[in-house]
Amino acid sequence: MRTIVVGSRQSALALTQTGQVIDDLKKLCQEHGFEFEFEVKKIVTKGDRILDVTLSKVGGKGLFVKEIEQAMLAGEIDMAVHSMKDMPSILPDGLTNGAVPRRVDPRDCLITLDGKGIDDLPQGARVGTSSLRRSSQLKAYRPDLELEPVRGNIDSRLKKLETEGFQAILLAAAGLYRMGWEDRITSYIPADICLPAVGQGALGIECREDDEELLKLLALYNDKESEMAVAAERRFLGVLNGGCQVPIGAHAILVKAPEEHTLAGQNVIQLTGMVGSPEGDVILKETLLGLDPVKLGEEVAGKLIERGAEKILEQVKEID
Repeated sequence: MRTIVVGSRQSALALTQTGQVIDDLKKLCQEHGFEFEFEVKKIVTKGDRILDVTLSKVGGKGLFVKEIEQAMLAGEIDMAVHSMKDMPSILPDGLTNGAVPRRVDPRDCLITLDGKGIDDLPQGARVGTSSLRRSSQLKAYRPDLELEPVRGNIDSRLKKLETEGFQAILLAAAGLYRMGWEDRITSYIPADICLPAVGQGALGIECREDDEELLKLLALYNDKESEMAVAAERRFLGVLNGGCQVPIGAHAILVKAPEEHTLAGQNVIQLTGMVGSPEGDVILKETLLGLDPVKLGEEVAGKLIERGAEKILEQVKEID
């Protein structure tokens, strides 16, 4: 019996997600005859240690995964469960993403104490968010709102809604679902108002690329539709070389191509990508259909680059 050591951040959400994945993998082991046991090893990441400044000032993607990946490469752990939106678009040599389980709701959501939705918030309402992507798009939709940074885990951010005078906070719906706190959601923010982060709502199961035994199990856990959608989004992000510190959003779904499209009637990936300025005065969006997720991600990124996306991203980096 082999023991698979699973690295996890110490937050309640990370441990909950890891526990849920381990439960699913144990069932697959029983069904398919894998002789694995699972053990969790907690790891503190840079993103967990630095809580007094916004994510955009700390650094880019990798804040919540780097130490975990180092432990995997050193053989201290065998796999890790990541929120896909925390994963850099390029993984270190020797590591691979073994599975993308079925994605849950990728939308952002609004939590308020009085039940007001985004259109009902009073003029100048204080709204907490740790994300430049969210604040950029919300400023474009409601320029009157006061968007202010709020860091910490989901629980502490929910408490800050009550203790620090916010009228609302913005969070990823997926985290609340996984914690069993979906009843706290006041309303969902439609994707046409606020495109989610790349990979939001999806998990990535990372392991060493030479661990053939574990990869066979993870292949059974992979959800092909979720994998294709996330691959398109991540390639889009990779071309733009974006991270947590820039306002980039993307959302891919599988649809049937309309009659007027060259791929009419086929099942295709629909990818919408967004690049915005920090103040929300410029929001660039593009939607394309395609069969190859990697090529589609490159095409949508290319369209936005043609419209000036790189200039916006350079300006954001200069501000940082």
